[in-house]
Amino acid sequence: MATNLFDLRGKIALVTGASRGIGEAVAKLLAEQGAHVLVSSRKIEGCRAVAEAIVDAGGSAEAVPCHIGNMDDIAALFDGIRQQHGRLDILVNNAATNPYFGHILDTDLGAFQKTVDVNIRGYFFMSVEAGKLMRAQGGGCIVNTASVNALQPGVGQGIYSITKAAVVNMTKAFAKECAQFNIRVNALLPGLTRTKFAGALFTHEEIYKTAIEHIPMHRHAEPEEMAGTVLYLVSDASSYTTGECVVVDGGLVCCGGV
Repeated sequence: MATNLFDLRGKIALVTGASRGIGEAVAKLLAEQGAHVLVSSRKIEGCRAVAEAIVDAGGSAEAVPCHIGNMDDIAALFDGIRQQHGRLDILVNNAATNPYFGHILDTDLGAFQKTVDVNIRGYFFMSVEAGKLMRAQGGGCIVNTASVNALQPGVGQGIYSITKAAVVNMTKAFAKECAQFNIRVNALLPGLTRTKFAGALFTHEEIYKTAIEHIPMHRHAEPEEMAGTVLYLVSDASSYTTGECVVVDGGLVCCGGV
């Protein structure tokens, strides 16, 4: 008999950074399971393309632009959600930025501030606004996309790694304080995944080769290979799971590859 643990019919799901990469894969999978997906990113064109693809495939979605590094954008986004839907069942904080790739001593203030504004402040206040809606309605699920860099800083990715470590602790803090409201908060920690966002790691042949050598599965991941973990974390299959940070990295961390 088939399980319905992953059935998301009737759920409203917001996925940020959903115009491409892991966010796009997550948005499409949640829609396949019946959720109405709010496809969000900075640029409306990319959001519309993903939302249209979901609808064409028989799912339900709409495009809602938002730059999570801008507090006014966050406020406008959630005002719209309250007016249009009156609820939010799932938030996937996936949008992120990594404007600087290089030695940590050469990090300038602009790159530092942009990374912190999006990866920490953005995730925090997206979670606050979503959490308020979820508290009022009796529960919900939040998933934060962090990174294996949260556990071991990536070469040339100092400030990015620092912000992702903050996301891990943020996940645990929200999980601890929001459990009383039936709000579960977990994190996905992807390893090396082929996305435009991670493009620098793929274009530097030496760095890529070294990374692959340290991964026990000896390959990178595709975005779709991250989406299943998110589905688990927002579904009834993980109903007793909160505050967890799930590493999906081809065995890199558990086998001592970092």
